[in-house]
Amino acid sequence: MPTIKIVENNGTVHEVSGEVGQSVMQAATFAGVPGISADCGGACACATCHGYVDEAWVGAFQPVSESEDQMLEIVPERRSSSRLTCQLVLSADMDGLMVQLPASQF
Repeated sequence: MPTIKIVENNGTVHEVSGEVGQSVMQAATFAGVPGISADCGGACACATCHGYVDEAWVGAFQPVSESEDQMLEIVPERRSSSRLTCQLVLSADMDGLMVQLPASQF
């Protein structure tokens, strides 16, 4: 069970235990981390789970899909490390993953 760090825009760090196969969004919302609305429930249809993956972890995930890229086009402050956390599936070797949240969600 990997432990991931979700960092709010104000610097508050939440250490969350995630299940292998679960998305970062699911782990964060199940733990009550503020800052991820997840309005569509993880269907890659709203961009309210936008986060910045720590540069050390960017390559650990599948590349951005076309549908995720389209959703990321509408988020404010998109960066090269921007991802929708509903599309980031956890594996056993992701202990220590860090994701920072933007100031606001779309």
